[in-house]
Amino acid sequence: MQDAQNVSVGKPTAAGGIFSGATTMNPPVDARSPLIEGIESLGYVSEDGLTNTIEADTESIIAWGGDTVLTVRTSRAETFAFTFIETNGPVLKEVYGPSNVTVDEETGDIAVLHNAKELPSRLYVFEIVMTGNKVKRIVVPNAKINELGDVVYVDGEPIGYEVTLGAFPDADGNTAYEYIAEIVGV
Repeated sequence: MQDAQNVSVGKPTAAGGIFSGATTMNPPVDARSPLIEGIESLGYVSEDGLTNTIEADTESIIAWGGDTVLTVRTSRAETFAFTFIETNGPVLKEVYGPSNVTVDEETGDIAVLHNAKELPSRLYVFEIVMTGNKVKRIVVPNAKINELGDVVYVDGEPIGYEVTLGAFPDADGNTAYEYIAEIVGV
């Protein structure tokens, strides 16, 4: 049955909407519990928001005579794409790798090395406020930035770090988990 109250738009939570932590941390298992210490906000992303893409390839089995008798999935990939628009230590560590970014805690100065070192896998959490007083939490327990777009410096536009995360199956074979709950106390 149709219900217009189930139609929603999504915007980030007040805390920023995109968080990350080490893959060794316990991932959230619902949309209501506070995030554990060590899962940190990565700040603002561009107005283009978050794009979740699932690609599946299939192959058809053709019988003698030309009939398609079976279709089998040959691959599946899930990605999440967005553009960071804050230039800070946590974002730069995600984009260039934690061993390539040094932040002087006293002065706030940041040094970034550009090289071919492999980025580590990370836990990512996306928090989205939905219409109708609901929140959606997408948990990606094992992902890695596998694409970095051009970093463009132009007057009147924020410096952006466009990234695409590749999500990998966890021990249960899942690449992501979605939890939706009503926001309580509002």
